[in-house]
Amino acid sequence: MSSKGSYRSKFIASKGDTDPSQSAKKSFVKINDIQRAAFEEGKVILIDKPIHWTSFDVVNRLRGLVRIKKVGHAGTLDPLATGLLIICTGKFTKRINDYMAQQKVYTGTFTLGHTTPTYDLESDPENPKSCLDLDPQAIRDAVTPFLGDIEQMPPLYSAIKIKGTPLYELARRGKDVELKPRPVHIAAFEITEINLPIVHFSIACSTGTYIRSMAHDFGQALGCGAYLSSLRRTAIGDFNVEDAVSMDGFLDTLVKGGGEFVGASL
Repeated sequence: MSSKGSYRSKFIASKGDTDPSQSAKKSFVKINDIQRAAFEEGKVILIDKPIHWTSFDVVNRLRGLVRIKKVGHAGTLDPLATGLLIICTGKFTKRINDYMAQQKVYTGTFTLGHTTPTYDLESDPENPKSCLDLDPQAIRDAVTPFLGDIEQMPPLYSAIKIKGTPLYELARRGKDVELKPRPVHIAAFEITEINLPIVHFSIACSTGTYIRSMAHDFGQALGCGAYLSSLRRTAIGDFNVEDAVSMDGFLDTLVKGGGEFVGASL
């Protein structure tokens, strides 16, 4: 995992590309005083986060665009995840904790037959095991122990802090860290499609749940290992990604001088 704010720039540099969000049109957006005052008074903006952006990337970009300091998000999405990110501005940043506490819904895929140190594609698959002969019904039945109130071990490569230092930094340094399981609630866990080694899922869960850990633990339960190969957040409480606006959509509205956005409220 990369440090905050650096993931997207490093990814873009590794591909030899330039950042499309820094085009001439998009670098010189000017909002008027009425727009800025509205953002300071408070807006809830639903963003459909693109892949390879950190949640901090989104916040930092919007903070620069609306020209106010008080901008925050209600629940981190990993860089390789897409989907619903609730952004609060101005006085509405006081609502962030309330939104973070609401149930979240995710869809995505597990890839069976390998594990990774980060439990997702941030690191390379390893420990290959056969999974192609698994019974589809056994795969579907394996969700049962994960339903309800469970104790979940967070990934070693996560942003949880130990004495102020994120776990992923300690992991990169090779430090031994004693992890403790954390209580989470899984309201729904369904296998929606099986095309081995790929398994599609839908999960509704409490705040604090790591879907990467769900992937790892699910693979352990099946005896073949698994990692999270794609993830999309579709809902947080009553907010749905179908009502969200893309980064370009948000930007284009600012360029046109508008003040209202899909998924935004005063």
